[in-house]
Amino acid sequence: MKVTVIGAGNVGATAAECVARKDMVQEVVMVDIEEGMPQGKALDMMESAPVHGFDTTIVGTNEYGPTEGSDVCIITAGLPRKPGMSRDDLLAKNAEIVGGVTSQYASGSPDSTIIVVSNPLDVMTYVAFQESGFDPNRVMGMAGVLDTARYRSFIAMELGVSVRDIQALLMGGHGDTMVPLPRYTTVGGIPITELLDDATIEGIVERTKGGGGEIVDMMGTSAWYAPGAASAEMTESIVKDSGRVLPAAAYCDGEYGLNDLFIGVPVRLGAHGVEEIIEVDLNDEEMDLMKTSADHVQSNLDDLQRLKDEGEIG
Repeated sequence: MKVTVIGAGNVGATAAECVARKDMVQEVVMVDIEEGMPQGKALDMMESAPVHGFDTTIVGTNEYGPTEGSDVCIITAGLPRKPGMSRDDLLAKNAEIVGGVTSQYASGSPDSTIIVVSNPLDVMTYVAFQESGFDPNRVMGMAGVLDTARYRSFIAMELGVSVRDIQALLMGGHGDTMVPLPRYTTVGGIPITELLDDATIEGIVERTKGGGGEIVDMMGTSAWYAPGAASAEMTESIVKDSGRVLPAAAYCDGEYGLNDLFIGVPVRLGAHGVEEIIEVDLNDEEMDLMKTSADHVQSNLDDLQRLKDEGEIG
């Protein structure tokens, strides 16, 4: 099997390495427009294989020919977020980038599954869906796994427990309107609401919502270790047909009362991509938060259409 990673910057290179180190596919192909950069990073990773003990071949290229016949594609191409820049500020430019790379990739791997990492994620996933022409179950966004990982990390830090024992659910758009669900969060099967007070939980939820911005403020650019690892975890579930239940930006067609948009929901992820959207029971407050998040995603989609109509996006 073959996995393509589009974009060999920090996120793309980390995703490629994480996939390779899982030793679950024969080949990983990194594509980037910068001459020599994907080739050099691929060679560097290959030289780490004897140390890490994987046999996956890693190829760097500036062309899409070597990607043909891929089973999964991780799209990380796009401008990174800078201090003071929201994900939505990236909308027009990254729509052009993601649309362009998707169309180049999709023609050579028409039966593959696409995982989008580029921001603003929910909208870029819709762009990849439109440009690829793929069935909606074979296009998804990565953010839910990343956001849940941050959420679980903060809980582990607060309680001093292993992240392995924390199960959590988070829904909605990727960004400030995401919807963490504390009552569906457990530590070793114990509801988090029995281990932490409301104020502490609310603080963790707010930190999770701003998790990406916190790192941008520290480093001056977006995170890459956690996003790369998150996309590799999704890839593994697809490649191995594991049927993992993970949060992902999936295409809703009536689920949760939402239509014709990609937003974070729990899904069963297997060889055919999103094989099921799992509808959990939400109370009135949670449903209101979900609708608010969906309205934000729809607003970005409307802005994208307006920019297209005005000729700002080709």
